[in-house]
Amino acid sequence: MIGNSRLHWGWFEQDTCLMTCDMPHRSAEAIASLITHQLDFRCCPGWLNPELLPPASHAALPLWVASVVPEQTRLWQDYRHTRVVTLDQVPLQGRYPTLGIDRALALWGAIQRLGAPVLVVDAGTALTLTGANAAQQLVGGAILPGLQLQLRSLAQHTAALPFVTPDQQVELPQRWATSTPDAIYSGILYTLLAGLKDFIQAWRQPFPEGAIAFTGGDGAVLLECLTLSWPDLTTGITVEPSLIFDGMQAIWQQTQQAASNQP
Repeated sequence: MIGNSRLHWGWFEQDTCLMTCDMPHRSAEAIASLITHQLDFRCCPGWLNPELLPPASHAALPLWVASVVPEQTRLWQDYRHTRVVTLDQVPLQGRYPTLGIDRALALWGAIQRLGAPVLVVDAGTALTLTGANAAQQLVGGAILPGLQLQLRSLAQHTAALPFVTPDQQVELPQRWATSTPDAIYSGILYTLLAGLKDFIQAWRQPFPEGAIAFTGGDGAVLLECLTLSWPDLTTGITVEPSLIFDGMQAIWQQTQQAASNQP
């Protein structure tokens, strides 16, 4: 999955996901080198840690790509075993033409893993909320800047405000901060949590038994912060890191079944 700021990898052996990892976007030269080596990561330092690679890894692997960054997508299409997953392949009812493939796949993956109705909160560069009803039909959703993007935005577009890196230890900051970095983190985090609380409560009105899953790079952190603030609100909500890959795997299975049914 090619996201807005990172590459997300899922390594599958048939129906089993052996590993996942994330990394920044790579240069055209680095991608060309990996393609030249037929995705043999051991021949291309700086990609995947060889110690993490499954023992059965080999050259000429099939590569399924879903992407929200067209410029990056084109770089991978020189690999002859690439298959680009498009929105029309996601069997989600009610999807609209500009629905992001990442949102569609994560929602479809959540339906496979958790059933429907289900709400997916994907906390990446953009924070998105996407829901489906019991008929596996898109209800709709919302998009806003993610936690890290909000923090970077203040640093990049103001003269004196610093970039604030959230503490690795998950804890709620002092609400009424007495330093500029703490004030930035307090303002952004508490506002983001309040918004998530509002959307979750709104979702549960029509779908009180519907599942809710957090995914994305900041998903676990935001869910833990929500739990610290409103423990009752987060009962039953889970963190599902691989929803997009679950969605891609389901589509792969459908293509395999379709191929086996052909005369």
